[in-house]
Formats: sequence, C-alpha cells, structure tokens
Amino acid sequence: MPLTMAKAGEQNSIKKIGGRAEVRQHLEALGFVIGTPITIVAAVAGNVIVNIKESRVAISREMAAKIMV
Repeated sequence: MPLTMAKAGEQNSIKKIGGRAEVRQHLEALGFVIGTPITIVAAVAGNVIVNIKESRVAISREMAAKIMV
C-alpha cells in the first residue's frame, strides 16, 4: 500500500519506491531506501511527516504516494 494510506504511529517497512529516476534518487538521498523502517508522525495540510533513520522528514503527499510500504 502507498505510504499515504498508513496510519500515524504505525511502523512499516519500505517495499518499493516508484516514480522517475530523479525522484527515486532524491528520496534515496533523504534516506528512503528499500527495507528501511518508517513511521508516520503526522499528516499536515497534505504533507506527510515521517520518522526515518532517526530523523524527521516532511514530504509532499505526491512523493508519499510513490513510496510503497
């Protein structure tokens, strides 16, 4: 399922990252790598705030829809 459908506070693992090569490379630079645990902290005004690799990162809803957990 896409990251946008996961519930806040629920820990998931990244299964697949879709989108163009530039988008995948940008997400990888932020720490979004397949197999990495990820937890949604909050969804605010269409953006998603996640805990990943001991960091909090805010991404747009469109980016979050490309991340499968």
